[in-house]
Amino acid sequence: MSRGCLQGSCCGPGFWNIQYNSLLNLPLKEKTKVAAFADNLILAIRAGSTRAVENYSNGELSKITAWSKSNKTKFNDKKSKVMLISRRKRKESRALNVYLNKILKQVTTLKHLGIIMDHKFTFKEHIAYVTEGCAKLIHGLSRAAKVS
Repeated sequence: MSRGCLQGSCCGPGFWNIQYNSLLNLPLKEKTKVAAFADNLILAIRAGSTRAVENYSNGELSKITAWSKSNKTKFNDKKSKVMLISRRKRKESRALNVYLNKILKQVTTLKHLGIIMDHKFTFKEHIAYVTEGCAKLIHGLSRAAKVS
């Protein structure tokens, strides 16, 4: 290993907090909210139009890209995604061109910390996912009970 900390190491969380804390203290616009847990980061940007969200997002991500270059870290642009959350039916285009080294993939559902969110915050996909997991558990328990 040449750089970084092993996952699960004693020093890992402390070293990560020292480095990551400067990212969380970047001067971002008031329309931007940051939520971080371990090595997961979400930027929530609120604006009146899709184009405004795109512009704010690209501005904030350029600050984050500059931070990552100065701290010699890289964000995984394959895991980074963009999701437009809205309940309104807009006549404008819903396609976003948001960059983090390249154009990020736009999705309609996103799994964050075990919760599946959709672009309208209905949580239908999450409920189906949990229901499926419970059904598998119940079937497994019923098979185990019949064996005895």
